[in-house]
Amino acid sequence: MSQLTRRNFVQGSLAIAASTSIAPAITRAVAPNDKIGVVVVGAGGRGGSHIGEWLRDSRTEIRYIVDVDEKKGQDRCNAIEKQQGTRPSFVTDLRRAYDDDSVDVMSTATPNHWHALAGIWAMQAGKDAYIEKPVCHNIAEGSALIAAARKYKRMCQVGTQCRSSSAVQGAVEFINKGGIGEVKFARGLCYKRRKSIDALGNYPLPSGVDFNLWSGPAPYTDPKVTRKRFHYDWHWQRMYGNGDLGNQGPHQTDIARWGLGIDSHPVSVISYGGRLGYQAERKDPSYVDAGDTANTEVTVYDYGDKCIVFETRGLDVTNSPDDELNKLFQSTRGNKIGVVFYGSEGYVVQRSYTHCTAYDKDMNVLKDFKGGGNHFGNFLDACGSRNQETLNADVREGHLSAGMSHLGNISYYLGEDQKASPSEIATALSKVKSLDDNGKTLERTVAHLEQNKVDLNKYPLSLGPHLQFDPEKEVFPGNEAATALVSRQYREGFVCPKAADV
Repeated sequence: MSQLTRRNFVQGSLAIAASTSIAPAITRAVAPNDKIGVVVVGAGGRGGSHIGEWLRDSRTEIRYIVDVDEKKGQDRCNAIEKQQGTRPSFVTDLRRAYDDDSVDVMSTATPNHWHALAGIWAMQAGKDAYIEKPVCHNIAEGSALIAAARKYKRMCQVGTQCRSSSAVQGAVEFINKGGIGEVKFARGLCYKRRKSIDALGNYPLPSGVDFNLWSGPAPYTDPKVTRKRFHYDWHWQRMYGNGDLGNQGPHQTDIARWGLGIDSHPVSVISYGGRLGYQAERKDPSYVDAGDTANTEVTVYDYGDKCIVFETRGLDVTNSPDDELNKLFQSTRGNKIGVVFYGSEGYVVQRSYTHCTAYDKDMNVLKDFKGGGNHFGNFLDACGSRNQETLNADVREGHLSAGMSHLGNISYYLGEDQKASPSEIATALSKVKSLDDNGKTLERTVAHLEQNKVDLNKYPLSLGPHLQFDPEKEVFPGNEAATALVSRQYREGFVCPKAADV
């Protein structure tokens, strides 16, 4: 298999190092033989972003596009040919591209259930891998990816691009230097409107889609498609996606861990929530949405002396009933996606990928942090140096942050049928170790649901079990049902190996 050399990267690395924007143009002329061969796996919306990044970097040439939808893939090839001057090959099976020695780097933006296997197969074939978040669909897959990266000495970067943002880097450094005093607690938010994905049904498969390859490691449903919008709404079906806790969450939980200096899984987790509100929106009490992940979910992660809480709200957030958060985000309306660090002397708020703000206890601004970075460029630099430590988002960081999503969802899934009133949830949370005011967070969550006309007597919240977790063994001691959800059953031909077997 081909190996990347430092020769490919020297001048380009200097150009990247000087960059401060998310996707700068690099204008250095490179001889064709010096190009780094790239295969992009997944030609959808996020795949298009990957394509744009590789086209902007003069060190790379896109040599393959992989997609199970031939029309979508061929359309991408047509567009790339116009910009790049050479046409990439199109294949539906990524293994055909991995067999080509002219390919050095793989980047994948497939549905979540394909992330780990696409990365492991690439690294086994001698390719470096850039994998979108969440880096894995379950915890065991994340450990397998780390093992593959180390065994085959491959660079494996996760698409948590805030790790390359100068704004977030500056804010984390400010926290670490004591800018807001002692910090032991952070709150991640995904207050982001998500409309219903329409009723559960049996919809026709889009023409030209190889459903066997699309299903890959997930169960094959013969080919029964239960959602209308095939190419995106898999996010909200747990066989393929991980809900917004696993979609948006890995960005914010990653920043929360980073700022708190947490380098392990939590020791316990508990979630409560539900897929709520769509009956009221449709004015149909019998309406069943095709999604089976929570659109409202609160998860408490205990790390011993530190704590993280992540909140997902998918209903309307036009006027959020959250006075303190409204002040910190300087907004009373619309989506709120970010992280709040609570220090003994103030707060730091990550309010976007390129903007963070530090406040004192009286909400006076102490400092603003602004600026982006080049996450793909950082990956290429590490591929050239062969130094995994220079990756801003190494696979292990991605595994720990994605793992938070999986742990939170495991608690929710196990408690999905355990319906509870707000007072019953409050009683359960009073026994959970947390640095948050769990009661106030619950009150704000309930107020949000009531604002969206959710009748909690008719459609109650679900309360997951408070699960103890072994961060080293990655099991739930004494709980076989929870430990079973650390991995999944795979189909023949698409088995994601265990860490010990890569």
